[in-house]
Amino acid sequence: MATILQIETATSVCSAALSRDGHTIALKELMASNIHAGSLTLFIADVMDEAKLSYADLDAIAVSMGPGSYTGLRIGVSTAKGLCYALEKPLIAVPTLQMMAAGFIAEQPGYNGIVCAMIDARRMEVFTALFDASGDAIGETTAKIIDGQSYEDELERGLVTFIGDGAAKCSTTLEHVNAVFSERNYNSAGNMSALVQQAYVNAQFEDLAYFEPFYLKDFVVTTPRKK
Repeated sequence: MATILQIETATSVCSAALSRDGHTIALKELMASNIHAGSLTLFIADVMDEAKLSYADLDAIAVSMGPGSYTGLRIGVSTAKGLCYALEKPLIAVPTLQMMAAGFIAEQPGYNGIVCAMIDARRMEVFTALFDASGDAIGETTAKIIDGQSYEDELERGLVTFIGDGAAKCSTTLEHVNAVFSERNYNSAGNMSALVQQAYVNAQFEDLAYFEPFYLKDFVVTTPRKK
């Protein structure tokens, strides 16, 4: 049975979890702005203590790879890589939007529509991807500006559930009888467990020397407005 430490910092949620054989056995998370740098290592220590495990008991480290917050992803990935180097453990990277979709599908047995996972970017832009009811991706992950015509083909064909912190701002724009919006947070390290177990079994590990987060868009430095 693989015991895996899981880290999610792609959004305002700071989350750490432990899984064993694909099942979450410990979870610590909090949704708040700018807490990742000061809280992530504390959350990791908390879940290790809760499960009464030492770092030597881990078989791998998993991290949410993006897209999402530039700063959050840097913190999560650098922490995961540092642990992998120190412990000589493999690194597993999980696409953030796939993790979100997996969390939704796990809570909705029998769901037969499409899941549209969305991470808030800015204004009416989101990082987004579509997934079928089995959690398999439909098409590419994109940065998309949402308007009244977005996803009209998918919505005409059937049910689409929009999830994530980018979905709420789109609810008044994507008005359709087949559009459903979930307010539940799915940016949780606990939603990685089944995905990372399968990756571990298949030895889908990252090259520590070269792995970088999937930002999707270049980081842009902005100048604060003068008061």
